[in-house]
Amino acid sequence: MDLDALFSCFASASCVITQATSGFIIGMLLFLVAVGLTLIFGILKVVNFSHGVFYMVGAYLTLTVFQATESFTLALVAGGLGTALVGWLVERLFMSRIYGADSLMQILVCYALILIFDDLVRMIWGAEFRSMGMPSTFQLPPLFIFGGVVPPYYLFVIAVAALIAVVLGLVVSRTRAGKIVRAAAHNAPMVSALGVNTTVVYGLVFAAGCMLAGLAGALAAPVRSVTPGMGFSILIESFIVTVIGGMGSIVGALVGALLIGLLRTFGALGFPLFNEGLMYIFMVVVLVARPTGLFGKETA
Repeated sequence: MDLDALFSCFASASCVITQATSGFIIGMLLFLVAVGLTLIFGILKVVNFSHGVFYMVGAYLTLTVFQATESFTLALVAGGLGTALVGWLVERLFMSRIYGADSLMQILVCYALILIFDDLVRMIWGAEFRSMGMPSTFQLPPLFIFGGVVPPYYLFVIAVAALIAVVLGLVVSRTRAGKIVRAAAHNAPMVSALGVNTTVVYGLVFAAGCMLAGLAGALAAPVRSVTPGMGFSILIESFIVTVIGGMGSIVGALVGALLIGLLRTFGALGFPLFNEGLMYIFMVVVLVARPTGLFGKETA
């Protein structure tokens, strides 16, 4: 424990800016994974324990396309859409068969998918750690805000994730498609009776959730190592985020992700050997105070 370092940081604007920026980028990547997870749970009522797989797939697709084309824009698009396609295939072949099944069956299927995809990645890309490197567009001097160091790529990631959060919120709450999705979440048989193909709705929702995780992997590829199994750690953290924010809540996923990101960066200063434990303590405190999470709704 090093509380002196933590208090010294809070006394310095440059340290606060630097740590907060790092916390925001962690939080925004977590948000993209967690909001896909909470979207799938909220609509399909499936706790997708294999969700981290799609984060990994997005990172590898982005790495491959970037190395082939040297276009980061094309690589991002390929990472997102390619992961959506993989997610749709997984939903049609596997997940659609366990809707309404007991939790044990869902966990076993998801765990099998984790093992299958990890081995497929090793077969296709190899088992070694790989690095994409920073795209030339973002190889710029860092910005200095009140003395704090802010890499331009961090601002790009934060802006993209924030834009996705706004667009996703508007689509779900304001559009006809969003109303259909929310209606299917509450009463799928009634929606089907009204002429809506719920099979297509479920497939698109699952693909969209996977695409969000894939975009997180795509955005993380330039700043993190790309390796088989990389989705496991962010899966655990994204579950913590959804529990803190409230299962099924998009706003909760965003707030929970930012809180965890800031807790990670500032906690690393004051509690460098207990940083992981802080997340779980925070989760327990939230659940004791509000069992449904910060923005979760009570069920009847």
